[in-house]
Amino acid sequence: QVQLVESGGGLVQAGDSLRLSCAASGRTFSSSPVGWFRQAPGKEREFVAAISWGGGARYYADSVKGRFTVSRDNAKNTAYLQMNSLIPEDTAVYSCAARKYSPGGRYYTERGDYDYWGQGTQVTVSS
Repeated sequence: QVQLVESGGGLVQAGDSLRLSCAASGRTFSSSPVGWFRQAPGKEREFVAAISWGGGARYYADSVKGRFTVSRDNAKNTAYLQMNSLIPEDTAVYSCAARKYSPGGRYYTERGDYDYWGQGTQVTVSS
């Protein structure tokens, strides 16, 4: 079992940066691929970024590629989402998700691929 808690959200201006953290409890986090998703008001939850359990494979949605960076520190049981050059369209609740141990070192991009979810953290970008 893995419990996830996000932090680091807030209200920023366009062009600013934020770093979200996803702190995990549970012994298996270091073996779990992690994904970041976001949900804006009135919209479906969408994929943002994903990282393999070892950190060697990463993938981004086109809308954030070049601006966001996903990383993890398994020694600290924490994953991160560095968000630079924020725009108002990035406004959403951001959630991290973890998948049960999956050998092969790949990332996952679908909501249904993940077994554990955090409650989310609000990110608001003003113009």
